Amino acid sequence: MHRLRNKAEAEGGGLLRVLLLRLSAVSADSGSALRRTRYCLLLRVMAMTSAPPLTSRDWLGSMHTSLLAWWLPLAAMLGGLFVPVSVRAVIWIIALIWMGTACILNATRCSRTHCRYTGPYYVAMIAPVIVLGIVSAEANKWMLLGVFIVGGSGLIWWATERTRGKFS
Repeated sequence: MHRLRNKAEAEGGGLLRVLLLRLSAVSADSGSALRRTRYCLLLRVMAMTSAPPLTSRDWLGSMHTSLLAWWLPLAAMLGGLFVPVSVRAVIWIIALIWMGTACILNATRCSRTHCRYTGPYYVAMIAPVIVLGIVSAEANKWMLLGVFIVGGSGLIWWATERTRGKFS
């Protein structure tokens, strides 16, 4: 039993040596250097292969998900400009909740930088929508608020991903 265990350990070390040679991480005659770096390199290789890349989990990377999560609600908000104020307020509130939730979930899924900030921003924009709905504001104030919402989220996207990177 003891011999089998030693043989398995030797084969494991040999396989690791072949992998490290293949990756050009060590030279062919690096006996002691191999032992020192084996553990660190093995951990690094395991980390690279076990975690999926962040871009594969990003909903913005998928056209269908992006359309459903953000572009459809924006289109609903645009269409809401042509209905009575009470219906418009309900459409906009639902759209902002939908987009804010999608951003927060996407930030949780893949650590997309701007989603951490645009999600709460969309949710916070519900307050001015409620105010405009209560006072029955005319269409130009709704358009101004829409420009503020879209422009603000674009500014947040640009500023956060430019300073902190796409994923953080």
